[in-house]
Amino acid sequence: MNDINRLNLLTLSIAAVERDTGLSKDTLRVWERRYGFPTPGRDAAGERAYPLDQVEKLRVVKRLMDAGHRPGRIVPLRYDELVQLSASTFDRPARTDEPAPGADELRELLQLIRGHDARALSRRLRLTLAQRGVARFVAEVVAPMNTAVGDAWLRGQMEIFEEHAYTEVVQRVLREAISALPEADASLRPAVLLTTFPGEPHGLGLLMAEALLTLQGCRCVSLGLQTPVWDIVLAARAHAVNIVALSFTGCLNPNQAFDGLRELRTKLPEPVEIWAGGAAPVLHRRRIAGVEPLAAIEAIFGQVERWRVTHEVPVTAA
Repeated sequence: MNDINRLNLLTLSIAAVERDTGLSKDTLRVWERRYGFPTPGRDAAGERAYPLDQVEKLRVVKRLMDAGHRPGRIVPLRYDELVQLSASTFDRPARTDEPAPGADELRELLQLIRGHDARALSRRLRLTLAQRGVARFVAEVVAPMNTAVGDAWLRGQMEIFEEHAYTEVVQRVLREAISALPEADASLRPAVLLTTFPGEPHGLGLLMAEALLTLQGCRCVSLGLQTPVWDIVLAARAHAVNIVALSFTGCLNPNQAFDGLRELRTKLPEPVEIWAGGAAPVLHRRRIAGVEPLAAIEAIFGQVERWRVTHEVPVTAA
């Protein structure tokens, strides 16, 4: 039996599909009844078992939904039709009179990722960091690379293991950059707590935010990933933070993101601000009073300045 046939025999449980795609178990069951897809088999215990080709289609559907497409229109489409739709959604040609900045650089970095040479990628990123500094490295290299890697995966030009390997390399480089910055004094403000909600397993956005916040002289407290709402509240109180910053990707169910932010807002004291950053469209489509959505990573600079002006705190250089 060849490798392809072996892969076709592999299945994932509904819990694994939920983690892998960001689609909730309830959503998967509803689509099964409403659209006739997915069509899982059953394992020895009688539980749903999803073939890998269906999981791959679900990943593409989720990305297209995050880009604004409605499930009723895209779930019934064939995989090749979804790929074609994704190409027109995520791969529109740049204007000829305004070429995308750094396009050649992005292509070179993508080639290093596909070449599976983590050391070469790491060396290239460290050199770029040294040349441009932390702020420009995060905004001009890491942010567009994240988008390029996600789009390459969506178009079938990159495997998940390649995306994960890229993420690991960038995380190491960012952690080194953060540790090299001057340590913030305990009295510096604002103090910022960084984490993600349960169900959001991606932490690269947190590291990007921590790097820029530290560069601005903020005191950062990182809880890592997937912290329950009440524990976020307890940590915010224990560390006397002024801001809770959360990172979101399209992986987290939009309703979970919205409900979690609304619950967190009711539990935190009013003076503690909530900043929500990342690519999840729900952050900007369904506004919550007392939650500040950040459309781009560079928005951190303006928000820190606004907070300090509002609270009459002198600007402190890192």
